[in-house]
Amino acid sequence: MLRLLTATSRLRLLTAPDACRYRLPTLAAPSLHTATYDLCPSHLSGVACGNLETSNFKFQQWGGYTVYCCPAVARLSSVANKESSHPTEAVDELYQKMLKSVEAQTMPPNAWLWSLISNCVNREDIKLLFQILQKLRIFRLANLRIHSNFNSHLCLRVSEACTRADSLDYGLKALWKHNIYGLTPSIGSAHYLLSYAKEHNDDKLMVKIMRVLEKNSLPLQPGTADMVFSICHNTNKWDLISKYSARFLKAGVKLHQTAFDIWMEFAAKIGDVQSIWKIGKLRTKFVKRPTLSNGISCAKGHLLEHNPETAAATIHILYKNLPDLKKPQVIDELQKLISQWPQEVIRKQKKEDKQALIEALKRDIPAMVSSLLNMGLHVAMNLEELRKQEA
Repeated sequence: MLRLLTATSRLRLLTAPDACRYRLPTLAAPSLHTATYDLCPSHLSGVACGNLETSNFKFQQWGGYTVYCCPAVARLSSVANKESSHPTEAVDELYQKMLKSVEAQTMPPNAWLWSLISNCVNREDIKLLFQILQKLRIFRLANLRIHSNFNSHLCLRVSEACTRADSLDYGLKALWKHNIYGLTPSIGSAHYLLSYAKEHNDDKLMVKIMRVLEKNSLPLQPGTADMVFSICHNTNKWDLISKYSARFLKAGVKLHQTAFDIWMEFAAKIGDVQSIWKIGKLRTKFVKRPTLSNGISCAKGHLLEHNPETAAATIHILYKNLPDLKKPQVIDELQKLISQWPQEVIRKQKKEDKQALIEALKRDIPAMVSSLLNMGLHVAMNLEELRKQEA
């Protein structure tokens, strides 16, 4: 239900109770997965557009105007956007200049658009950016007879601006091949959004990005896997890393050693011995040189199979082949294996299996350290944390 605001003679709705701001329902082109049209006039401050989820309204007074208020919250994103009711002065000025140029049937200089993109810092800036992109696309098509989209570099910079302004919903719209903004998406644009998801450990955003990539047939790259695997590891989502690793391999992506290291470390963290060896075998097809992380994961696998001597031999070979500068890192990783890893792997086990694993690790880890000493690797390990382990 809508009511006229007497001061403006325009339709307005109050729909965001947490922000106490006026919002308008959006017009969308669902077939093109388009962004919303901002219907708010520039002379009204504190007015923004949003999606309505309910028709339950209540009567409310605000700022001298009589409006209908919606108590329900508009659609919530999994990422928090920078809240600002006004665009920045530089962006608003550039937008108005470009708008006047388009209305005068003149294509605005490219420098104005690049400057507008680089100055976007909040959500209102991004709204203006997407509005002017839509108008430019229409102008190019109608007046210049240019049917092609802007080049992919523009989409890269737009995606970067969306992450900078915490407006990831707009960033996702830039990844659709068929859009009303003239953008040409690429996997590089998706990497900006994945970097944001990695920085904020947002696995829900990552899932959304991967879904959009699949629907738009954007080619996956090894760098994509690096970020996806890292997010899955940091958010303890083994089911997701299993799902997406199969997708990357099916697409023929040659995974980096970083991705394999993260994947194997995750398998060791949850005590999945079969996955450790499966990933290790797959790794040999793409990566020949062992890494510290890879070697430690293999040692953990041997410990889980109650082979402390083999675990010690694995670490000894790794130590000998590492450069001198990296050899001290082996001692650090060994200490983590003793003091941190048992607690992590025990936590992931079934209740009835925990005590047996604790007893095995308390027996096998000291045996591994003893074997390392016999091999000539002088390591001084603190076993106190291991002795404290309980189910």
